Amino acid sequence: MTDAYGPVLISGGLYLYHPGHPTRNLGEEIKESMEFWLEEDSAEFLPGGAGSRPGELLPVATGTSAETIFLRVPYEPSAPWAVGVQEMDSGEFVLYEMAFGDWLLAYLRGEDVMAGASAPERPFFEPLN
Repeated sequence: MTDAYGPVLISGGLYLYHPGHPTRNLGEEIKESMEFWLEEDSAEFLPGGAGSRPGELLPVATGTSAETIFLRVPYEPSAPWAVGVQEMDSGEFVLYEMAFGDWLLAYLRGEDVMAGASAPERPFFEPLN
């Protein structure tokens, strides 16, 4: 989706950035988010370490209500990835044993996969400049 549409706000609640965008760059967003999650005060909110090594949590998206969406790096190359959502207001972390595409589809369907926040009845996106 981000390749076709660039950085977007999905259904008013989920930010997805683009790897090549000059101001909403996915790589820069991941780097800044990693710095935050590696700080001692922030790390206590996660069930495991932030990073890109097996078993770690890689921040890849954000929500408009203080959520960070992570991909859990599998321990083995053939193992499936999972999606974790950290909601900062409540401190709640929920791990969803599904691929990111399946998680995103569940979000768009209005299923509870965003730590209590849900998408509106009709999914939509807004391009971000």
